[in-house]
Amino acid sequence: MSAERPSVPQLRGRPLPFSPSITVATAQRVLQQISRDRGSTALMLVIPCMLMVLLKLMFRDAEESFERVGPQVFGIFPVIVMYLVASVSTLRERTSGTAERLLTLPVQRLDIVLGYSLAFAFLALLQAVLSTLLAIGPLGLDIKGPAYLLMVIAMLGALLGLALGLLVSAFARNEFQAVQFLPAGVLPQFLVCGLFVPREEMHGALDAMAQVMPMTYAVQAATEAATHEGVTGVFVRDAVLILVCVVGVLIASAATLKR
Repeated sequence: MSAERPSVPQLRGRPLPFSPSITVATAQRVLQQISRDRGSTALMLVIPCMLMVLLKLMFRDAEESFERVGPQVFGIFPVIVMYLVASVSTLRERTSGTAERLLTLPVQRLDIVLGYSLAFAFLALLQAVLSTLLAIGPLGLDIKGPAYLLMVIAMLGALLGLALGLLVSAFARNEFQAVQFLPAGVLPQFLVCGLFVPREEMHGALDAMAQVMPMTYAVQAATEAATHEGVTGVFVRDAVLILVCVVGVLIASAATLKR
């Protein structure tokens, strides 16, 4: 007698595009793998805090510059760090054949993508909490808005880096190529996001480029949180734009998984 295949969750008679139980199981497997990789764990949780300390030391004699740049990097550092970890981790899954073997089972492509997203979202939360507590506490970063808004931006930035990393892993043949995509996909956003030069002072072409890059809105939202009390309309708009971009890139990442 043949074994029965797991039932597919349905909504009003139609199968769901993913299974919550399989998604959670995938997230647990990813977290277990990362917990055994001390280098990846340190990169995600420790390195952002080290960068914040370094930033404070750089501006120890220019407190006003630290108050300006400090909040903005919450929209930058998580993107870069999570991109590196997600692209390399996912590429290992692809090159080792793990992703392909999973897709021979009754597993949807969104199960894998959402499972990775859930696992890294948990790590992004830890990263955001540690970075914010360090910046607001020992480093003395003074912001007008509530501290949790910086955590929100850090989490959205980490999810953006995750989504970009998942997508890039589909086109890279090895880990070195995955890192090579960083200058092409992430560093241009870093240069024109408004950290070095205000966007209104940029050349028109550069400003137009910045308007279509999600990191710009992460930096802008972080600035809103630091310079305004409470939640502003600009902050909400920018956060929603980042989230929409994350969802769009994740859908594109799921489409790259072939059975």
